[in-house]
Amino acid sequence: MGTGIIGTSVSGLQAAQLGLQTSGHNIANVNTVGFTRQRSVQATNPPLLTGAGFVGQGTHVATIQRMYSRFLTDQVDRTQSTASELDSYYAQINQINNMLADPSTGLSPALQDFFAKVQDVATDPSQLSSRQAMISSAQSLSARYRSLGDQLAEMYGGVNAEIKATVSGINAYAEQIASLNQQIGVAEASTGQPANDLLDTRDQLVAALNTLTKTRTTTNSDGSYNLFIGSGQQLVVGPQAIELTTTPSSADPSRLTVGLRTAAGVQAMPEALLTGGSLGGLLQFRSESLDQASNDLGRNAASLALTYNAQSALGQDLLGQSLLSSPPTSFAPELFSVPAPAVIANTNNPPGSPVVSAAFVEPPPFNGNYYTDLGSSDYQLVSDGSSVTLKRLSDGKQWAGPGVDVAVINAQLANDPQGFALAAGPLVAGSSYRIQPTRNAASNISVNSTVLADPRLITAAGPIATSVGSANSGAAKVSAGSAGPGYPAALATMPISLVYQAGELRNFPVGSQVSIDGGVPVLIGAPSDGVAYKSGATVTLVGSVVSSPPTGFSFAITGLPNNGDTFSILPNVGATGDGRNALALAQLQTQATMSGKAETFQQAYAQLVSTTGSRTHQVQVSADAQTALLEQARASRDSLSGVNLDEEAANLIRYQQAYQASAKALEIGTSLFDTILALGR
Repeated sequence: MGTGIIGTSVSGLQAAQLGLQTSGHNIANVNTVGFTRQRSVQATNPPLLTGAGFVGQGTHVATIQRMYSRFLTDQVDRTQSTASELDSYYAQINQINNMLADPSTGLSPALQDFFAKVQDVATDPSQLSSRQAMISSAQSLSARYRSLGDQLAEMYGGVNAEIKATVSGINAYAEQIASLNQQIGVAEASTGQPANDLLDTRDQLVAALNTLTKTRTTTNSDGSYNLFIGSGQQLVVGPQAIELTTTPSSADPSRLTVGLRTAAGVQAMPEALLTGGSLGGLLQFRSESLDQASNDLGRNAASLALTYNAQSALGQDLLGQSLLSSPPTSFAPELFSVPAPAVIANTNNPPGSPVVSAAFVEPPPFNGNYYTDLGSSDYQLVSDGSSVTLKRLSDGKQWAGPGVDVAVINAQLANDPQGFALAAGPLVAGSSYRIQPTRNAASNISVNSTVLADPRLITAAGPIATSVGSANSGAAKVSAGSAGPGYPAALATMPISLVYQAGELRNFPVGSQVSIDGGVPVLIGAPSDGVAYKSGATVTLVGSVVSSPPTGFSFAITGLPNNGDTFSILPNVGATGDGRNALALAQLQTQATMSGKAETFQQAYAQLVSTTGSRTHQVQVSADAQTALLEQARASRDSLSGVNLDEEAANLIRYQQAYQASAKALEIGTSLFDTILALGR
């Protein structure tokens, strides 16, 4: 440090020169992403004590300071992480929304066309052309289900690929940040000054990392960063990066999960903790929207197949075959086929764990039509060796019971139906199974190849006919009747000829039971046992085993009969023009066949489209709002850290003037020194 006018002038020149260099550096990097404005911080040199007092010794540049706020930078990173999460979610869910809502690829037109063709068969069941058109429409409907299901299935693969790529990106950023931690530590330890440009590079990498996943940052005493993800798991610790990895889920190997590779092995991370960034958006989309869309579409396909097949089984084909045929060698009432519910054993199950299977429960009838209780959730079955628990994953509802047999669960599901039942040997303690009742139904629905080859096998007719006695003298008429699930057993003895006598209907088969308007069945112990006649009442004849409600063969007699009048129930022979069962099949379109008799097929699909569209809109609105917040956060940060060219131009002038003034002072000091030297000569 020099003294006197020359020394102080030189210090001023050096300080002004560094100021000019700093402003020039700022101007040069005005368009550099992630650059933080710098400024030279001057301080006075220690004064010199003289007899006249303390005399100033000029100035020096104490440091080159980054105009940086950790709070504002963290605010930008947090906002960016949420914005990236929403953008990733929207990019995925918008694909589903466009696919489901598109009239050319959606399900509604295919459903409408199929049931219109079923109605055509009901109108003229003898026409093979109508039957063939119905089968073609069934194929088109199945193909539409499969197309939608396959596209959703492909999205699972796409999500897996993006998760893997995102995790690779996270690891790359983590490695670079760890390397910079080391470089910054060495640079600052050797100079005692901040490594500003390295700090900028590291913060830029942290910002980029937050576009992939949300992180929390802490600073160590040596200036290095520690980065944490999830619920506090370490990703970067000083100069060390911990590797993220993707592995197939033990609960469902078709799904990739994210974990941390530690010395003890891979530590799996719950998806709910991996929020923010594109990774969080992908995981949230898969668990919230993709699973629901796949299950809902599959539920629609499975419900259509199950209810249609159940009603179809109550009919008679053009060859006269029905469940009453003996034997029904080519009777094929199942038009549609769907796979059984999927059961996935956990890959970590103990040795000896049994195979668990599931089957759809036969659709129960309600007011003459069928419905299913299938929901859109997956389930988890677990055993601790002393009890068995089934958990519905969508809301956490549980069914549990003692022992190791799934029968205890099935007994509860009988009273709280979910649309499926389980089968397995004794469960092993620690075993776990994922049950997906409808996940694969849409992708695998198909048309029965037997019916496909012979449209005569469509069960358009009713299997039973009725008639009034030719000698009847009364005015009573009997309806054509309809069959329920229990009708074969109820009509084991054919034909049945009922007799009206003294206000009663008599001559029911001995051992059968008769219900009036769904009331308590009456057991028939002898042909003379009768039931009170009520004009227009629905008479249901069931077998010896009674279901609730009674589901045998139903008919109604209206009008006033006379004693001795007879009413016959007999097989429907030669009924090529009978379309009663086809009409019942067509009516499935408008009946509440889904969600426990709450929705039609099209209402359920419309709800899926509406839910997906609403969620897409919500995500888009949230993403737009978050983008606006991000711009505000960046503006707040840049007001401090960004380069302002007007300000830098003013700084250049200020430092130029300071430089010129110091140079002038140096010139004067030099001149004085020369004068002194001249006096000595």
